Amino acid sequence: MLSLPEKIFFIIAIIITGYYSFHAIRSLIQKLNIGQGNPDWRVIPKKLWRTIGKTLSLQTVWRLRPITSFFHALIVWGFAFYLAVNIGDVMMAFIPNFVVLGNSAAGNIYRLIADLLSVGVIVGMLALLVRRFLLKPANIETRKSILLHEKAHNGIKRDSFIVGVFILAHVGFRFLGESFSLALLKESDPWQPFASSFSMLWSGFSVTFLTVMVHFSFWIAIGLILLFIPYFPYSKHIHLFFAPLNFLLKPKRRSIGELSPIDFNDESLEQFGASSLKDLGWEQIMDAFACIMCFRCQEVCPAYNTGKVLSPAALEINKRYLLNTTPSNKITNLPDIRLLDNIINEEAIWACTACGACVDICPVGNEPMQDIIEIRRSLILMENNFPEQWQMAFKGMERSTNPWNIPSSERMEWAKGLNIQTIAENPNPEYLWWVGCAPSTDVRSQNSTRAFAKILNQAGIDYAILGDLESCTGDSARRAGNEYLFYELATANIELFDQIKPQKIITTCPHCFHTIMNEYPAYGGHYQVMHHSQLISELLLNGRLHLSADAAGQVYTFHDPCYLGRQNQIINEPRLAIHQTGARLIEMSHNKKKSFCCGAGGAQIWKEEENGNSNVNDARFSEVQATNADKLAVGCPFCNLMLSDAAKNANSEIEILDIAEIVAAQIEE
Repeated sequence: MLSLPEKIFFIIAIIITGYYSFHAIRSLIQKLNIGQGNPDWRVIPKKLWRTIGKTLSLQTVWRLRPITSFFHALIVWGFAFYLAVNIGDVMMAFIPNFVVLGNSAAGNIYRLIADLLSVGVIVGMLALLVRRFLLKPANIETRKSILLHEKAHNGIKRDSFIVGVFILAHVGFRFLGESFSLALLKESDPWQPFASSFSMLWSGFSVTFLTVMVHFSFWIAIGLILLFIPYFPYSKHIHLFFAPLNFLLKPKRRSIGELSPIDFNDESLEQFGASSLKDLGWEQIMDAFACIMCFRCQEVCPAYNTGKVLSPAALEINKRYLLNTTPSNKITNLPDIRLLDNIINEEAIWACTACGACVDICPVGNEPMQDIIEIRRSLILMENNFPEQWQMAFKGMERSTNPWNIPSSERMEWAKGLNIQTIAENPNPEYLWWVGCAPSTDVRSQNSTRAFAKILNQAGIDYAILGDLESCTGDSARRAGNEYLFYELATANIELFDQIKPQKIITTCPHCFHTIMNEYPAYGGHYQVMHHSQLISELLLNGRLHLSADAAGQVYTFHDPCYLGRQNQIINEPRLAIHQTGARLIEMSHNKKKSFCCGAGGAQIWKEEENGNSNVNDARFSEVQATNADKLAVGCPFCNLMLSDAAKNANSEIEILDIAEIVAAQIEE
C-alpha cells in the first residue's frame, strides 16, 4: 500500500521513535532501581497464566464504579487486540497483496473482532472523556487540603486528555481507514459490519480521494503510535505495562494487611523504615508507575471520607510526579529526597487506620498503606517522633505487656467464678484460647469474653488459656510504626508458643487473629489459628450448640471488622451465627470486604483523631442507624468499643453485641 518514499519515511520515523524511546525507558529503569531489593524473577512461571487472566478479565476493576468499569473494559480489550492489529496493518502496508490471515475463517474472525472492538474503544473512550471533562465527578480528583505535587494539579487532566485523544484518534482513524478501503473496493465485508456500514458514506467519492484517505488514515493511526511511544513511559498509560508486572512480581502476602518485617539482627542496617525514596522497596517505586490515578483508593479511605488530609491516591501520584519531573541528569539526586512533605505530610501519616481498604480496592495492585507504615517506622525508630498520646500505650506494652497498662497479675480477673483452665492446668488442650488484651482488661469487652467462655464450656470444648503468661501480640505497636516493640513482643510470644506447642489457637480479636496467623510466620511462628466466629459457626453447624428461638423477630446489622472480612475473607461465619438465632440480618451500605472502618485500627484507638469533618466511628455508626436495625452485631473488641462510643455520641439506643454474646444468650442449657 505504501509507496517507496513513504516506506523510507516510515523507517526513519521508527529510528527516531526508537532513539527517544530508548532514552525514556533508560530513565525509567534508573528510577525503578532507586528502590531497595530486587524482584524474584523465579515466580514468573508459577504466576504468568494467572496474571494474564487477571489482567484481561479486569478482575480487580469491577468491584467499584461498574458503569465506568464497563467503558474502561471496552478500551482495555480493544487496545490489547490492537497490538496484533497494528502489526498486521504495518505488514499490509509494506507487503504487496498481503492480508492478515488471508481470507480463511481465522482471517474472518480476526476482522470481525477488530471491527467490533474498534467501535467498543471509540464508544468507551468518548464516554470516559465526557465523564472526566464535562461531568467532572468529584471522585476523580482530590480536595485542595491534600498535599499534591504542584505539577499534578493540571498534569493529571492534561495527561488524561492526551491519552484519551490519542486512543480516540488512533483507533478512530484506523476504523475510518478500513471504511475507506472498503469503499475503494466498492464492496462490503460481512465480517466488518460497522466499517462496511460506514463505507457507504463514501460511495460517491472518487478513487483518488479514497486512495488519499486510506493513506492519510494509516499515517494518522500508525503515526500517532510512533509519536506516543516516547511519551508512553511518562504518561498514566504506562500502567498497561506495570499493572501486570505488579500482579506478577509483587511479593506474596498472606493477607493484604501483612506488613514487611525488619531484620533487627542485621547489624549492617543503618535505616529503619523509609525517610527518603531510596528507603522504599523496588515494588513501592513501581507502584507509582502502576498507578492509574483513578482515585478509587481515596474513595474508600475512611480517613479521607471523614475530612482528614490523607489521600492514598495523592501519595502514589506524588511519587510519580517526583520521579517524572526530575531531569535524567539529576536522577542521582532523587534517592535522598525526603518523603515527608514531598509525597505526604505528617498529619496525613498519623491519620491512617491501616484498614487495608486502599490496597484491597486498587485495580493495579498498589499498596499505599505499606508506604505509610514504612514512613511511620522511620519517624518513630529514627527520629522518636510520634503522637504524644501513643506514649502511654507504648509504655504499657513495654512494661505490662498490654496497652491498657494493666498488670499481668490482673489479666485473669474476668475469669473469676468461671470454670476455665490455664495452660499449666491443661498443658495439651485441643484449643489454646488467646484471649487478647482488650477482652482481658476492658470492662465492656469482658462481657463478650465471658460469653465465649460459656459457649466453649457448653459445647464441651477442650481448651485452655495462658492466663498471666499472655501478652499483647503487638498489632497496635506494629501499625503505629513501632516495629522494634512489635518485634520484642512477637518473638517473646513465639518463644512461648514453641514451648507450649498448641494444636490450634483461637482468638476473639481479629487483630490478634491476623497478627498470629499472617505476621508471626515471618519470625518462624507457624500456627493454625481460628477466629471465634469461625468456631462458633462450626459448633452450630455440627449440632454441638442448641439455640432457643428467643431472637426470632429481632433485626440485626453486622459490622465486618477490617481485619476479619476485608483482610482475611471471614465473612459468612458471623452471619451464619446470627441467622442461627432466628434473627433477621440487614446489611449496611458498606459491608463484607467493602466494610467501612470503625476507626480503631492503625493504633488510632490510643489517640484522638486528626482534624476532619467527622470521626470515623461516627461516620460508620450513621450507616448502622440507616439500616433501622434493632441491634448491631460485632466480631471485634476494638469495633465494639469504637461503635459503642459512637452510639453514645448519637444518643442512640441501638444495642451493640459481640457474636459470642448473641449466641450465648440463646443457648439452651
